Amino acid sequence: MQTQTKIELSKKEHKPLQVNPIKHSQPMGAALAFMGIKNCLPLMHASQGCASYTKVFYTRHFNEPIAMYNTSVSDITAVLDGGDYSILMAIENITQKNKTLLPELIGLHTTGLTETKGDDVRSVGMHIEIPYCYVNTPDYEGGMESGWALTAKALIAQHTKPSAQTKASKILLLPHVSMQPIEVEKIKELCESFGCTTLALPDLSTSLDGYLSEGQGKLGTGAISIEDIVGLGDCEYVITIGASMNIAAKALLEKNAAIKHAHFNHLMGQEANDNFVALLMQIRQTQPNALTKRWRGRLQDAMLDSHFLIGSSHFVITGEPDMCVGMCELIQSVGGSVDAVIATNYSTVLESINAANVFVGDLEDAVKYFAKADLVISNFHAEQLLHMQEKHTALMLRGFPNYEELGNQLKNDQLYEGSTYFLFEVANALRVVKHEKH
Repeated sequence: MQTQTKIELSKKEHKPLQVNPIKHSQPMGAALAFMGIKNCLPLMHASQGCASYTKVFYTRHFNEPIAMYNTSVSDITAVLDGGDYSILMAIENITQKNKTLLPELIGLHTTGLTETKGDDVRSVGMHIEIPYCYVNTPDYEGGMESGWALTAKALIAQHTKPSAQTKASKILLLPHVSMQPIEVEKIKELCESFGCTTLALPDLSTSLDGYLSEGQGKLGTGAISIEDIVGLGDCEYVITIGASMNIAAKALLEKNAAIKHAHFNHLMGQEANDNFVALLMQIRQTQPNALTKRWRGRLQDAMLDSHFLIGSSHFVITGEPDMCVGMCELIQSVGGSVDAVIATNYSTVLESINAANVFVGDLEDAVKYFAKADLVISNFHAEQLLHMQEKHTALMLRGFPNYEELGNQLKNDQLYEGSTYFLFEVANALRVVKHEKH
């Protein structure tokens, strides 16, 4: 098995140049996280081009107006005027133009330019009356997944009040960056069906969920407010979904050591969801509702129905580590052979993936595995590369970006229900490609 060797090589940056990259920057992950906070103003401390690219990227992926602002620094103004001045002027200009809709939180995240200069973004908060959260997210480190996780950690560390008490059945969900708004909503609904008071951080379930609302695109419209974040110290449980989110859970446990932490690498497939439902049953000492039981039965039936197609097929998966591990384990649970998992960044969770090849790389690295694959799960950048292959290989779009399909925000792969849909989508894609082959 080559997994360990290739992961070790990837940590040493064995490749000096990425060709057809699948990774995206930390500031982009931070910007998305701040959009998941109610009435938050996501402010990128960067040049106008950096913020414009992020805004266009998310606008095309979600087909929604995106709340995104920047401090418009350049290499010259960063040195002459200093970072503090640019941040304060940007906030003043934005609030003057939007007097009827003032932000309840300013979420400042840095980029490579301002991190290289070394701006003291922490001290800027002393001059701002609006609640302020800063997070250091240089482009030259990590990726979208770590930028999202660092923002969740910063929100808790900087704003949650310490506590010594916990409120029974109050749960905080910490979802990883690859989970769509509808997936966060579904998981919250399941927890609430057990009688739990449930919050998610960040929470895109009301922000980029495809719901047309007044004032859309001016501020983040997430389902968790700054007041909610301040009061997270009395949660009974914090539940992390994705290895990247453990740093945020650790920050919350420092606020209250009595909080219990439960971790799940993913919520795809029967085993993971059985464990998740068992946790909720333990918290509330009650049984799941009839609909949850029915979806579990549907998933089992889907596993049987899709077994013959998936079990005779080979797969390649690319994307963020927390997304890859769930898809890989679900496909393998019905007999699929995963030839390669190509991740955007190194994560300890990659070492738990039992695939023939697991490594950090780009689509250039992935191409040599495409020839044998029946189905590739990747973002839309893989489409052109697959068209160049002699063998006809199916493509299933997942991760960022997906410019080809509408309704990304309503695509659910989580829990019993989403896992059922996922297996049928995989099987139907395989049915088409195998029919064309014969």
